[in-house]
Amino acid sequence: MPSSPVRRSRPPRRRWGQWAAGAVSLAVLTASGGGWAILHGVSASIGRVDAFSGDHERPAQDGATTFLVVGTDERDGIPAATLKDVLHAGGESCHCTDTMMLVQLAGNGGSATVISIPRDSYVDIPAHQDLATRKQVPAGKGKINAAFGMGGAALTVQTVEQNTGLRIDHYLQVDFLTFVTTVDAVGGVEVCSAKPLKDEYSGLDLPAGNSRLDGAGALKYVRARYVDGSADLGRMHRQQKFLAQLLRQATTGDTLLDPARLARVTDTVLRSVKADEDLGSDDLIRLVGRLKDLSAADADFTTVPLAAVDHQVAGWGSTVLWDRPAAKVLFDAVRHGRPLTAKPSRAPAAAPVPAGTVPPELIRVQVLNGTGVQGLGARVDTDLRAAGFVTTGAPSNAPEAAARTTVRYDPHWEESARTVAATLPGSELVPVADLGATVQVVVGGDYHGVAGVPVTGPPPSAPPATPASSAPAEPAVAAETGSQISCP
Repeated sequence: MPSSPVRRSRPPRRRWGQWAAGAVSLAVLTASGGGWAILHGVSASIGRVDAFSGDHERPAQDGATTFLVVGTDERDGIPAATLKDVLHAGGESCHCTDTMMLVQLAGNGGSATVISIPRDSYVDIPAHQDLATRKQVPAGKGKINAAFGMGGAALTVQTVEQNTGLRIDHYLQVDFLTFVTTVDAVGGVEVCSAKPLKDEYSGLDLPAGNSRLDGAGALKYVRARYVDGSADLGRMHRQQKFLAQLLRQATTGDTLLDPARLARVTDTVLRSVKADEDLGSDDLIRLVGRLKDLSAADADFTTVPLAAVDHQVAGWGSTVLWDRPAAKVLFDAVRHGRPLTAKPSRAPAAAPVPAGTVPPELIRVQVLNGTGVQGLGARVDTDLRAAGFVTTGAPSNAPEAAARTTVRYDPHWEESARTVAATLPGSELVPVADLGATVQVVVGGDYHGVAGVPVTGPPPSAPPATPASSAPAEPAVAAETGSQISCP
């Protein structure tokens, strides 16, 4: 274990999150066939990083193209006044990865998967040579974001590969100034919120409804983690919403049709990022060809399933533990190219599935307290987790009082909802279109605890009982499409 681990320190720390990937992904997601010429020769302007060392065994090729996108909080060259007054990101750099996400593009270019990795994840870190001391450090455990300061990009890639089993094809590194300039280059990004959002640490002060944010305003939005009790989990979801909205705006607006804007955005992003030494102009052009028809509906967004969000470790402080069985389900699905969300089908809907066929360890649940009883939401979250469900660990208050406990679910996830309802005696099932993979439990005044979990049908891995031409089976991983989480 390193002598100076990364610690959870000042609240306004730059955990700038998944939006950094938007700054990078935009370069490849917004380029249409007409923009190919722009990418020729641009690779010479990209900063290079040695991200792949050949001294360890790596996962096998899987036919997809997977990027590891990291955001560092480096602020060299940014005036102190700008950091403090404009970006609300003063203080010292942590020399760590403040953001980490996997962006996988299917082999046929028809879909994408975005997996957010919490920066405080407590994981195995391989043996390496320490960057500062040049001494050999044995394998151990630590926060995943510390790998960058301990062994640079190469150790970061190796750590992610070892803990996910996914092969990383390319590495992209961004700082938050790149994000600001990219958002400004596309003319700002529209975000939406059902309620006002205010966070004095990030400087966010957003009214309810739709707002168009420039680069500095968008930075405040994606850094905010004190707008409600959901803290980091809520912030991560807002960051995913921002990235989905950025993708939607890029593919439905005039960015693709305006050569001048396309050139400006591409030049802004690619001249600001750092990439692995093997990412060249030919790779960018191939990616453009595969991604030019990608839409927000084709992109699945998810987060590594978590078992604990405040796991205390001596020397490291508060860490995040992965739910290893659920994480394995996720990474296996991605490795084999299985979609994480139910895709539209023209075939007739499958017949209703018997209650309780999806085991709780494959079901993600968000608890909403509809009683006004302080602490009840946290108790129900704990009860459901003890029953085996993958709860968010961040219950919140329901917008309205509820006399009866209800289970709200997207019709695509009816199997999961029935399993949840079976554990809550007297609860009511309420379908909600486009709710996504997370089942919501609105706790009512009739809550009296969690019953046993009946799983009456075949497991999800069993062969489907319906013909292959029928509607797709319910995915086993909690995820949402970009169109589900972007603004209406």
